Amino acid sequence: MAEGHLNAAEAHDRDHGHDHGHDHGRDHGHGHSDGRRHDHGPGEHGLGDHGDAGWLASLWSRGRHMVTPHGHDSADRVDTALETSRRGMRTLVWSFVALFLTAISQLAVVLVTGSVALLGDTIHNFADALTAVPIGIAFLLGRRVATRRYTYGLGRAEDLAGVVVVLIIAASAVLAAYWALRRLIEPQPVSHLWAVAAAGVIGFAGNEIVAQWRITVGRRIGSAALVADGLHARTDGLTSLAVVLGAAGVALGFPAADPLIGMIISVMILFVLRDAAREVFRRLMNAADPDTVALAERTAAEVAGVMGAEGVRMCWIGHCLRAEVTVTVDPMLTVEQAHRIAHAVEHRLMHEVPRLTAAVVHTEPAVGAEHAHGVLAHHR
Repeated sequence: MAEGHLNAAEAHDRDHGHDHGHDHGRDHGHGHSDGRRHDHGPGEHGLGDHGDAGWLASLWSRGRHMVTPHGHDSADRVDTALETSRRGMRTLVWSFVALFLTAISQLAVVLVTGSVALLGDTIHNFADALTAVPIGIAFLLGRRVATRRYTYGLGRAEDLAGVVVVLIIAASAVLAAYWALRRLIEPQPVSHLWAVAAAGVIGFAGNEIVAQWRITVGRRIGSAALVADGLHARTDGLTSLAVVLGAAGVALGFPAADPLIGMIISVMILFVLRDAAREVFRRLMNAADPDTVALAERTAAEVAGVMGAEGVRMCWIGHCLRAEVTVTVDPMLTVEQAHRIAHAVEHRLMHEVPRLTAAVVHTEPAVGAEHAHGVLAHHR
């Protein structure tokens, strides 16, 4: 090929006149008929200078533009990215409500009983509820289409939200440990042990419900942050059961059991923090699943006309996976023939690789490619 690179995602509709019956997740956004996008200046929405009313209208328009998806796809085409965001938002809202109500009910019991173990669990449940806020904001930002400045959109806001989630979890661990240590130094009686145990069971049930929601929807829409948050909630359910053990220890005549369980809960939160931080770090560093990379290599190599596939690179942008791949073809092919093979590779990858929405396919002749590469040798 003349340029060697082909962004098949941008040209897919042009070269495939038939309708595959599905959406590959592309959104052409604002721009021209050739798919190019542009940023909007102050007056590009038809809003002139009309004093305060015009300024307010412009501000309102900008606010709507920031959180509203735009596109020129036909009305009967399903906007997969938007529906993905909506599913994620619904899950976040309902899980936030469930965890918040769980934490409120536990806090009421803490105020009556004085259980520091239950206090630690309550603090963590409040923190879990709050983690829905940064992820929700990231989902809203992810709805924005790509622009000339943010050429991949704002999908990676979810990675930044993951950092905020890690900080919230860390703060909850420190706060829970502080109160547990303070209670060990200054012991206080715990009353209504049956209520403490019941609150622990409620905490377990609330966290397990939220875990089911977040994990199921997160895997369905390809949100690593949502899945990690669901696994986090499941672990928190186990810490809630530890509260029951603390109440049982006090009932058996071991008063220190309550603050000790509080310290154990703090340590368990630290383990959750480690796992969450690892997942967020991998996303920030563009880590990809090796099995998925291998699948992409096999899939590309199986396309008719491809003699070999290598150099697969992948990265996540929000809920979407993007890839680059190099394929070798017969050196006697015309530019048009190699072009069609590149499109076929991209199309096959989209069908076979989960969550893949775009691929850049680089074609090389099976022999003689080293001569073309020589011009770039000093850059490598």
